[in-house]
Amino acid sequence: MDHRPQWDIFCKVIDNHGDIGVCWRLCAELAARGQRVRLWVDDASALHWMAPEGCDGVTVLPWLEPLGMNILRLEAAPCEVLVEAFGCEIAPEFIAACTDRERATGLKPVWINLEYLSAEPWVERCHALPSPVQYGPAAGWTKWFFYPGFSAATGGLLRESALAARRAAFDRKAWLAGRGMAWNGEVLVSLFCYEPPALALLLDHLVQAGTTATPVHLLVTAGRATAAVQAAVQDKKWPQPNKDGREPLSISYLPWLRQDDFDHLLWACDLNFVRGEDSVVRALWAGRAFVWQIYPQADQAHQAKLQAFLDMLQAPPSLRRFHEVWNGLQGQLPAPELPLWTGCARAARQRLQQQPDLVTQLLAFVMQKRGARP
Repeated sequence: MDHRPQWDIFCKVIDNHGDIGVCWRLCAELAARGQRVRLWVDDASALHWMAPEGCDGVTVLPWLEPLGMNILRLEAAPCEVLVEAFGCEIAPEFIAACTDRERATGLKPVWINLEYLSAEPWVERCHALPSPVQYGPAAGWTKWFFYPGFSAATGGLLRESALAARRAAFDRKAWLAGRGMAWNGEVLVSLFCYEPPALALLLDHLVQAGTTATPVHLLVTAGRATAAVQAAVQDKKWPQPNKDGREPLSISYLPWLRQDDFDHLLWACDLNFVRGEDSVVRALWAGRAFVWQIYPQADQAHQAKLQAFLDMLQAPPSLRRFHEVWNGLQGQLPAPELPLWTGCARAARQRLQQQPDLVTQLLAFVMQKRGARP
């Protein structure tokens, strides 16, 4: 009999990279640490390129309405830890099945509401707070808010146990050559973005930098970033080759990348433009200069979230101002200062690596709650 704890993680895909990206990394790392995981997701299509080989210990199940025959899986492996990612509402028939089991055995799962990532001060106050369930079949149960974060008073950041070793063994030139890109010392810039209004200004900066100093090679991720760059360069007339006879800016459009290859892209580049929640954490662990495009919200609440992140990062003025313009505020886009920004990113990585990671904290939290329940 398999005695590893059974986790059921529910994910509704809103941004089909961020939500599923975070949940898949979480599932894979839980499995690597000896847990059994079922990932219930309403749209698993991104996993075909993000994690094409799957992961031992992780079962991906369709989150249909209703769950139908998949609910029978609870009989073979009852849920012991229940996670609703990013505030999604778990299927009611699943909760009903869990409560039926509790009535028969007296055991109920540890129920966790895994929230969005933020550096705002209120996260520390809300992390690990109980949320009593008032209605429905699970009335009387307790959910627990679990907030990822950047301080010791939060749930930490996703960081695999093997990440540092993988990064230390990485060979930039070999990885690029394996993707048909010869590297001859160009400044490498990756771009994973939505449609930032300042994109054309960035391209002008890169051309200027490549004209006056070292040429720049821009590596553009598939999807919205590729479409945005192709639209931005339609009317551009790049300058003549520089004094060495090299193009000041060359552009490569990348295919969809597996999660480990997205890490490799960030490690290979000197400056990374990232978007959303999953990729900004990967940029932090890369220790390279980076700029984050935060997910925009209609009420502009993302601007306060961005400022809190920049405070945590201890961003120098030029990096702070670049973030503000890149994220839709008015003004001139300053020229990147790579040595300064790289030093800032590495100092932040050093601070954050001293804190327990998200999965370590989740496992300890679940163990504590399982020990405390009747």
